[in-house]
Amino acid sequence: MNENTFQFAWFQQSAAGFDPLPLAQSLWRDDQMHGVAVSGLLARALEHAVGVAGRTDLVPARYHVDLFRPARMITTTASARIVREGPRLVLLDATVEQEGEVVARAGATFLAPSGNAAGEVWAAPGERPTPPPADQLPTPGEHHVPWFASAAPWSDNFGDHQNGGRHQTWQTAVPIVLGEECTPFQAVASIADATSMVTNWGSRGVEHINTDIDLALCRRPDSVRLGLRAADHVASDGIAVGTAEVFDATGVIGTATVTSLANTRRTVDLSGGVEPRGAV
Repeated sequence: MNENTFQFAWFQQSAAGFDPLPLAQSLWRDDQMHGVAVSGLLARALEHAVGVAGRTDLVPARYHVDLFRPARMITTTASARIVREGPRLVLLDATVEQEGEVVARAGATFLAPSGNAAGEVWAAPGERPTPPPADQLPTPGEHHVPWFASAAPWSDNFGDHQNGGRHQTWQTAVPIVLGEECTPFQAVASIADATSMVTNWGSRGVEHINTDIDLALCRRPDSVRLGLRAADHVASDGIAVGTAEVFDATGVIGTATVTSLANTRRTVDLSGGVEPRGAV
C-alpha cells in the first residue's frame, strides 16, 4: 500500500481519539479542519450508537449540525447518546470535542420505514438533478476530485465554475476513518457540507462560511456517490441561507440547508482552478 492510499481518509484512529489527516485541512486556514470531516465524524458516532442499540430497522431521516467553533487539525474525539427511543424512531445527540472543549454538535432522528401514503400531494415541478454522464466519470468505487456544473457544463476543473450560475456537484465520499468503509449515511452527512459550495459559490468565489448543516432524507442513499444541486440562495445583512437538493443515481432523496456568514476577508477564490482537499 503506497503512502497516498494509506492517507486517503479524513482521520486516523489512535488511542487518544481521531487524528486528522492532511485531507481534512480546510481552505479557510491551514490549521482549521473543514466541515466535511467534522460532519462525517459526527455521523459515524450517531450511526454507531444506533447500531449498539440494535435499531438497524431504522433509517436516518433528519440530521442537524452546529459548527460553532473552528475545529483545529489536532486529535479529536466524538461521542453520541440516545435521547429518546420509541417503536418508530430514535432521537440522538452527538458532539465532537478537542482538548476537552466541544467544537461541534449534532442531532439526528432515525425513523422506521413503511409504505407510502396513497393520497396525492403537491411536489415542486421541473426537472430533477441527475449525475454527470457515466462515460465522463471514473469507474464506480474509485475516488475522484468532485465534479461541478454551473453556467459551465460538468467538469472537475474548479476554475470553470467560478460564475454566478446555478451550481451542482457530484462526489464520491472519502472514508471518515482510515481502514473503515464509508457507509451511505456517513457519505451523505459529510458531503452535505458541500451545500455551502453549491449555494455560496459565485462569480467572486466562496464568500460565505457556513455555521451549520441541516439534512432531511426520505431514504438512505443507494451508495456513497452523491450529488447536491442549489435550489435557492437568499441573503441579507451578511447572513445567507442556501438550500440544495440531495440526489443519488436513483433520484432525489432529500434537501440540505446551510446558514452562513459573509467572510469576504477570507474569500476562497477558485478562479485559478485550485482543487480543494475536500471542501471549504
